Amino acid sequence: MPIVVGKESSASRRTLNVSGRDYAYYSIPAASEAGLGDFTRLPAVLKVVLENMLRFADGKTVTQDDIRAFATWAENGGRNPREISYRPARVLMQDFTGVPAVVDLAAMRDGIRALGGKAEQINPLNPVDLVIDHSVMVDEFGTPRAFQVNVEREYERNIERYQFLKWGQSAFENFRVVPPGTGICHQVNLEYLSQTVWTDTDQNGETVAYPDTLVGTDSHTTMVNGLSVLGWGVGGIEAEAAMLGQPISMLIPEVVGFRITGALREGVTATDLLLTVVRMLREHGVVGKFVEFFGEGLDHMPLADRATIGNMAPEYGATCGFFPIDDETLRYLRQTGREEERIELVEAYARANGLWRDKDYEPVYSSVLELDQGDVVPAISGPKRPQDYVALDNAASAFHDYVCSTRDLPKPKDDTTSRWGGEGGACKPEHLPGHRGHYKSGKVEGEDYYLHDGSVVIAAITSCTNTSNPYVMMAAGLVARKARALGLTRKPWVKTSLAPGSQVVAEYLRSADLQEDLDALGFNLVGFGCTTCIGNSGPLQPAISQSITDNDLIAVSVLSGNRNFEGRISPDTRANYLASPPLVVAYAIAGDMNIDLTRDPLAMDKDGKPVFLKDIWPTTKEIAEMVESTVTREMFIDKYSDVFKGDDRWREIETTDSETYDWPPQSTYVRNPPYFRDMSPEPGEIDDIKGARILALLGDMITTDHISPAGSFRDSSPAGQYLLEHQVPVRAFNSYGSRRGNHEVMMRGTFANIRIRNEMLDGIEGGYTFGPDGKQTSIYDAAMAWQDQGVPLVVIGGEQYGAGSSRDWAAKGTLLLGVRAVIAESFERIHRSNLVGMGVVPFEFTGGDTRATLKLKGDESFTIEGLETVTPQADVPCTITYGDGSTRDITLKCRIDTAIEIEYVKHGGVLHYVLRDLAKA
Repeated sequence: MPIVVGKESSASRRTLNVSGRDYAYYSIPAASEAGLGDFTRLPAVLKVVLENMLRFADGKTVTQDDIRAFATWAENGGRNPREISYRPARVLMQDFTGVPAVVDLAAMRDGIRALGGKAEQINPLNPVDLVIDHSVMVDEFGTPRAFQVNVEREYERNIERYQFLKWGQSAFENFRVVPPGTGICHQVNLEYLSQTVWTDTDQNGETVAYPDTLVGTDSHTTMVNGLSVLGWGVGGIEAEAAMLGQPISMLIPEVVGFRITGALREGVTATDLLLTVVRMLREHGVVGKFVEFFGEGLDHMPLADRATIGNMAPEYGATCGFFPIDDETLRYLRQTGREEERIELVEAYARANGLWRDKDYEPVYSSVLELDQGDVVPAISGPKRPQDYVALDNAASAFHDYVCSTRDLPKPKDDTTSRWGGEGGACKPEHLPGHRGHYKSGKVEGEDYYLHDGSVVIAAITSCTNTSNPYVMMAAGLVARKARALGLTRKPWVKTSLAPGSQVVAEYLRSADLQEDLDALGFNLVGFGCTTCIGNSGPLQPAISQSITDNDLIAVSVLSGNRNFEGRISPDTRANYLASPPLVVAYAIAGDMNIDLTRDPLAMDKDGKPVFLKDIWPTTKEIAEMVESTVTREMFIDKYSDVFKGDDRWREIETTDSETYDWPPQSTYVRNPPYFRDMSPEPGEIDDIKGARILALLGDMITTDHISPAGSFRDSSPAGQYLLEHQVPVRAFNSYGSRRGNHEVMMRGTFANIRIRNEMLDGIEGGYTFGPDGKQTSIYDAAMAWQDQGVPLVVIGGEQYGAGSSRDWAAKGTLLLGVRAVIAESFERIHRSNLVGMGVVPFEFTGGDTRATLKLKGDESFTIEGLETVTPQADVPCTITYGDGSTRDITLKCRIDTAIEIEYVKHGGVLHYVLRDLAKA
């Protein structure tokens, strides 16, 4: 299907000849020559967006004033928040978010028929790739058969979902599925799918070259910005609209420049650099902004390190973390098997259109930070958030402070200083872990060891964030080799796993003979997928889990992932830390977060002598030589030669061949959602909210994991009860993430995180609230009771509401519970957009008001007026009626940010808007 370029874009259209072949392209210098403005000092990341304006300029959705706004942006010092319509080249999905997206498309086919249209009108106009990577769990570990067992269990659990996806692959055009066992979507995108400069045929039959861009239904889509591909995460709702040809409405963002200088010191990894960057950018404040990295330090930064930093843009809060095209970009494209003609095109295009980074690259930025890589030290991050940076030499003492805080123990009155608390101390010296003091411990039944606060029970090399990087993966293998040679192994209570992000990683570890060393320490291959990082860590051994529960222990996980939010990794681990792969191996050997890896011995060798981290840590030279000699272009070409083929299990899956899906009534994985049932041909208005009650009163940093968890759930939960009623045994529950094609399960799982705290209740964890009868009950049951009474609901939050993953179910579940509005102090970008996309209105407190200053208890009601005539980001009046009958008038800021978003909410959501539009066409 050709791209349709704008009718008014010819003034900037030029021809680029590369190796004897002509490519049409839209030239930014030509736009300047045509009098549209001076764009020379725009950051490369904004030039990518500007090119999109030039290519799709049609005088309606994209005008010449939109293009001139970019010149004004530079003149104004990096600020001009004009609303624009942006069209990414393609869409990337993973199966947790992809299944509900395909469910929505299937439901829209039913819906458009009901409105008099044709089913085939619902079809992706832009290329869509869905990579199945979120479903494999770590059931088996530490044995050579772990991979085989886990794959078998994956197919056993998910066959209904896979049948549905195979139907989607045949029913929809422009839609490809990468089967299970291939890799993680972002790593497959980085290593194979992305081209940096994309080519396609336009409506005139000419080949057009333009920057490779995408949106993805996973927040870590930003990883590919390390390869100079502009991409970011959106909710499935917004992605579906983009698939169907709807432009993404956005404001021209501010761009924060992050100057990198120097080079990493000996013993410091890309993960340490990343965690430092996350902390700095979180402190600077980059929500809703682009970040672009520049400076001479990039000359010493391999692309794998850049991708690692780009991956965690959601953790530092930015829309993306972009790296301009340079020689390292070309080197990586060549090493990973891209065609030479493509690589030549990338260089020629980047130089011709001002996207090339050279030594004189110094654009205008909205603000600038700077980091000398030589200042970076080894670090981890935790115990609850990616931005909770802890230098490694302070990790043990910081964990001790966390235990004190969790146990709510008083600080000492004296002004003593100890290594366990810093100045003033967080605890008395006699409370050192060696004396245990207030630390809790418990015997593991049937074993000869005890667990205690700080026992590391999960050590996982997982996630595309780090397994995409051969330098840290080789480092992990070398740590294992050196440890094995000294007779060291993991502690018996540590569940170890290795889940690479692509088959290429497994191949180079095998070729370097490092997999055997990792196996010896229990890091056997468990699958190709996200596993522990997404919460698919699998169950701990029953006796270990029982000891943790019975003794109320603060058990620990250490993973090389990007997320460590509460309740995400495992229901048995209270404290979760992000670390580099070699540090994950080291913590598996130590088995205890209380051990200071920089000073204490990890373990004793076979001769009874202490072994320290420095004794098994490889040098930078060792790692580089191993990568250079082992990671080859041929590996990438071989492993991606049949990427869409899958194994025998995938090829044997049978599915129906029809335009619309038959929605098997017995399925508990895929159900026809209610969004488009009985839909009217015309939209309505945005009604005022009157007498809405509070469903949940929540604090700061409520993540989408809190709102819509992805992991396991108990049989006593509303979701568990639903499955039991449908004859699903507990063993087959799977996870919330895998059940996202069933709205009945997901409604019951909304706000059901085991660690969420509703401030209406006193110290209660989990998804509970008060129902209309004033009694404590589950949030789901309370919401259904309020709906039966016809009472609208609101949710109250603090700062950074909706941080974390781009999961659309955090908004879908909110809507289906009957929530009309979410009122918070501030919103993270993706979740705000998802709420609007489902017709739920986000509001922000103004004038210093917060849930605390307003003294909200949860028994109040809210009336919000002026919504029928609301404009983007308008202030609206709100009246709070307290439980005693008194009232207070406040002003809320409506976070419907653009004019098109007003239309979306009037229609009941963006998909309803698209569906009505297509039906009329």
